Amino acid sequence: MLAVTDNAATAIRDITAQEAVPPGSGLRIAADESGNALTLSLAAKPLDGDHVIDEAGARLFLDRLAVQLLDGKELDVTVDPSGDLQFAVADRFDYGVSEDF
Repeated sequence: MLAVTDNAATAIRDITAQEAVPPGSGLRIAADESGNALTLSLAAKPLDGDHVIDEAGARLFLDRLAVQLLDGKELDVTVDPSGDLQFAVADRFDYGVSEDF
């Protein structure tokens, strides 16, 4: 199962707590059909078949393929020099390998 760092949970809560975002919203991670790319988007609710992760009030919706691809991984976030959030996925025990999206 995908783990979520405290920083990522805080960022997700901040994003979904914005006034224009409906209650119960979360970030959705979906894989393309080839399994070569992941997309991250804001979603009002999970789609049918999505796996829901609620980590300290931060909601994530993962499609079926993303669940498989992200098993044993950890979601983290950093802030780049321009102030934008950069979510990254890394192996839980090997922080040298990551995939930004």
